Amino acid sequence: MLRPTTTRTGAGMQDMDETHDFVVVGSGGGSMCAGLVMRKAGKSVLILEKTDLIGGSTAKAGGVMWIPNNRFMAEAGVQDSFEAAAAYLDNLVGNDEADAPGATRERRLAYLREAPEMLEFLIARGIRFQRNPYWPDYNDELPGGNEPGRTVSADLFDLNELGEWKHKLRPNKFTLPAPIADALSLPLIKVSWKAKLKAAKIVLKGLAAKITGKHWVTAGAALQGRMLQAALRAGVELRTQAPVRELILHEGRVVGVLAEKDGKPWRVGARLGVLLNAGGFAHNQAMRDRYIPNTRVEWTHAAPGDTGDMHQELMRIGAWMAQMNEMVGNQMTLPPGCVEAAGVQPQITKPHSILVDQSGVRYMNEGGSYMAFCQGMLRRHESVPAVPSWWIVDARFMRTYMLAETMPGSKKPREWYDSGYLKKADTIEALAEACGIPPAALKATVERFNHFARQGRDADFGRGDSAYDRFLGDYTHKPNATLGPLDEAPFYAVQVVPGDVGTFGGAVCDARARVLREDGSVIEGLYATGTTTAAVMGRTYPGAGCSIGPSFTWGFVAAKDAAGLGNQTV
Repeated sequence: MLRPTTTRTGAGMQDMDETHDFVVVGSGGGSMCAGLVMRKAGKSVLILEKTDLIGGSTAKAGGVMWIPNNRFMAEAGVQDSFEAAAAYLDNLVGNDEADAPGATRERRLAYLREAPEMLEFLIARGIRFQRNPYWPDYNDELPGGNEPGRTVSADLFDLNELGEWKHKLRPNKFTLPAPIADALSLPLIKVSWKAKLKAAKIVLKGLAAKITGKHWVTAGAALQGRMLQAALRAGVELRTQAPVRELILHEGRVVGVLAEKDGKPWRVGARLGVLLNAGGFAHNQAMRDRYIPNTRVEWTHAAPGDTGDMHQELMRIGAWMAQMNEMVGNQMTLPPGCVEAAGVQPQITKPHSILVDQSGVRYMNEGGSYMAFCQGMLRRHESVPAVPSWWIVDARFMRTYMLAETMPGSKKPREWYDSGYLKKADTIEALAEACGIPPAALKATVERFNHFARQGRDADFGRGDSAYDRFLGDYTHKPNATLGPLDEAPFYAVQVVPGDVGTFGGAVCDARARVLREDGSVIEGLYATGTTTAAVMGRTYPGAGCSIGPSFTWGFVAAKDAAGLGNQTV
């Protein structure tokens, strides 16, 4: 690690190699939003990106934002209000501020006020969004929950519009030229004419793109591509391969950062403040072992620069760190030869499919939010081996639904069997033996589940009771979109692990996105957003986009505060 040639503290603006009004560390969700606010206010801004690509984990992700009471809901006639969203978060997140100090009610309410304004600000800058027609809140059954959903996403983006910056945007695994919500329906292509029609439209759009020379990107790449384009047009300066090593303090205030430029130490002053949006510690195994044991760096979808550098720097300067044992869980299965090193998300909520621990016992609702899913797996592992767990399906599942993103059908890569990744047997007992599971236990679990499936009601865990569960299932399957018995041989099994899209703990901030010390005092000149912070959603994930939405929103809030705009409409 590079070290400054002078002390870390005590340096004033006269000691800087260059100075800007606002300096942002990291280029993920919220960074360019903050930059746009600063440029609108007539201020200079520099975004320093550690890696060689722009966009952070946001560019790699689904790229949706959870924005309650947004304009698209109103336009579509979907009822929502500030009060309803506040009630939902009150019921879901709770008010245990000792356990989740990043999720105080004051911060939650500030988020609900600022998020729609942030969206309007971006729309006014020319960023094109759309509402996902149906994407239920993850706990829609709670008071204030919204079944149609509060999620918005960026329109498809032609990457060619970035010109020479085209190759500077971090790529996304979602390569189909379709809105992310449409892509989620494709696993039903075997049973749904709607899915078949969407697939046909996607193919036609892809062919048209080849003819016209378009390079469509979707999901997080579309969001960050549009943000990068707007930032460049507004005069935001972005610099890649410029890792920030330290925060520079003067008389207790953060006045800049020690970064690298051309491999050498370079001091960058920040007259109005520094915003940390450098991600979490998903790629730091030592920090995982300390804070989130039984998880692995190999199981994360976070961008490679997500190594906890700024978390460690925040600890050094005395910032209040909390919720460090949380992550945005994202259950994964790891087929050999998978393009995504971190694996793919299994379709466990489809009928004829269950999850069991290594003792052969089913232990939770396989539906619900991915964060709750992985929390359940890690909690179970404290008493019964459950990392990894086993995903069990029957022949009907195999011929009807996708397994590890392969098309429906029993024919799977030979390597899957040869490597031991995919187990197959003619009976449940034989499958159990192949997996190292007690045969009698797995047989009893399957028989109990089959009884519930035939009745259409999961009496153990309520799978299929919520609209979100059913959204993850198969709406053509009756009487329950998520329940179908496992009773048709052969039977199959693969392992599932508690992966993630990023960690969810870090610096505790106030309702103005200012970083706090443990005594509640403000570290002047220092702001934070994204997974560098202790999440405003606490230990929950209320709906799709509950990390990216807050990341953008707190970047927006931080820039307004630093620019002295207060509660003015930007």
